[in-house]
Amino acid sequence: EPERKAGPLERKRTERSPLPLPTQEESAVKRARTHHESMEFSLYADSPIINTPVLPCTSDFYFSRRQQSYSMTSSPRGLALIISNVTFDSRTAVDLDRRKGGEVDEEVLRKVFTELDYIASVHRDLTAQEMRECMEAFCRKPEHRTLSSCVVCLLSHGVEGAVYGTDGQLLQLDWVFEAFDNARCPLLQNKPKMFFIQACRGEELDCGVEQIDGPGRTLSPSCEQRDAGREEAGDADSTQTGDMRRPRIKLPQRSDMICGFASLKGTAAMRNTKRGSWFIQELNAALRLHSKDTHLADILVQVNRRIKEREGYAPGTAHHRCKEMSEFTSSLCKHLYLFPKYQPQY
Repeated sequence: EPERKAGPLERKRTERSPLPLPTQEESAVKRARTHHESMEFSLYADSPIINTPVLPCTSDFYFSRRQQSYSMTSSPRGLALIISNVTFDSRTAVDLDRRKGGEVDEEVLRKVFTELDYIASVHRDLTAQEMRECMEAFCRKPEHRTLSSCVVCLLSHGVEGAVYGTDGQLLQLDWVFEAFDNARCPLLQNKPKMFFIQACRGEELDCGVEQIDGPGRTLSPSCEQRDAGREEAGDADSTQTGDMRRPRIKLPQRSDMICGFASLKGTAAMRNTKRGSWFIQELNAALRLHSKDTHLADILVQVNRRIKEREGYAPGTAHHRCKEMSEFTSSLCKHLYLFPKYQPQY
């Protein structure tokens, strides 16, 4: 962010993973960082925090989209869990610096999701085990039964496939997604589950490349979300109830999730030490300005475009004019509109 310089073992990837999200990696041996590696810079210094109130959805828009989108009728819309690790234990996490600007990110997220009608809770500086316990308790909350969706935000140092607890231990992201799958979190079956991960996914710094001159080269190419193919469950098991023979409805192990990552696999994420991270800044702005009439996957495409345009500002350092690229993965099965500030009356 630049968050940390990982050891060489952190570049290893597992060759196989049965899970759809590209997030798994073996734990790495940590090493002490040099003074140069520990430095942070106030990158992209001319980017203000957007505090424009969330723009409201209109009734006309709601009724034109409700049939093809997830039901978002509860008030509140859902629970939002924000885990923010800013200060790390100097005894057990000696190479993990304080995440200056992390406090800004957590407050920005708390405010925007509160305005979007979520009950937001912030948990600061948790060990890896405390993070697991916090998410397990969140998954079990009975309120999920009557709410339309949920949000989980993880802000910390990280490597590919995992984020750090304040004790220097890793929490694997595959474990996080499993905790919210259809088997382990039945109260959220068929409901959209949103994840936002602000953490490095490796040590590589994106220095950018020169753009080729030519027609249309000044515009960003369109971004496309890649979905894994789904198979019709035509051979689903059946069960008999009395004289009635009715197919049992089955769900895949994991579905209805969307996850935004601050950076690509293997690369570092950028954070302004005064205004917070690039990804959270752009996510906040896009949610405030566009959730009134744009579904979340398209909002994250807009975030990608804005991140692509940004450059680091740290003259005289390797981080000057550095780049970042966010991405997202999705197993959503419908459009996910948040319909802010509109409550249908039935």
